[in-house]
Amino acid sequence: MQVCGKNSVTGLAEHNCPNMEKKNLIRFVESFIVLPLISVTLPLGGIPPDNQAQMTFGPQIALFQKTNTEVAGLLALNQAVEPKTNTNELRAEAINAYFTSRKAPLAGMDIARKMVEEAEKHELDWRLLPAIAQRESSGGINACKKVKFSAFGWGSCKINFESYEQSIEVIAKNLGGKNPKTKGYYAGKSTYEILRIYNPAHIVLKYPEQVMKIMDAIGPADLGENPETQTSNIEA
Repeated sequence: MQVCGKNSVTGLAEHNCPNMEKKNLIRFVESFIVLPLISVTLPLGGIPPDNQAQMTFGPQIALFQKTNTEVAGLLALNQAVEPKTNTNELRAEAINAYFTSRKAPLAGMDIARKMVEEAEKHELDWRLLPAIAQRESSGGINACKKVKFSAFGWGSCKINFESYEQSIEVIAKNLGGKNPKTKGYYAGKSTYEILRIYNPAHIVLKYPEQVMKIMDAIGPADLGENPETQTSNIEA
């Protein structure tokens, strides 16, 4: 049997050198070389018998299977995270649609996403912050004039903020009971109780009911979680 030389990739002797068979062998071996595997040693004469192949490629196959398992795990994690991301985006769109329909200064996806993000971070109903802003200032249209970016009525119009995003962070932190100075008032409270403390009955008797009605107008509490509630219920 004629030996035609050595393969430039594998360094192995090749037998019976029709071009097609040679190319197929190179492709087969290169498929293992591209992976960060243990080097493959083939006996002279070509592909090893089944028992030799099992001994030679065992570590490589095990590593390949391990890699596949890790990739599958990452895909499963991504699938678990993606629905939550979609839900948050849907809620942000509902908030933005609500303020946009009223031509309010708080309209805009960046602000809407910030409201959803901070509500989730501090375990608040995602509709609470936009509803308070609507009740207090019509979404910023009637915001406090003496201070900047005060669309929520926070601090009786005596506190300046650098942006609406910063005001959202501060108010969500307080209402979520994460500010040590106000924790005693808001920590562990229901949405109704939070609103009752935010604006006491001697100031506005039906304040919680008014805000919660706006919340319902923005969208259902489980928007994005229940297939039957995939759209907001915005009032004209």
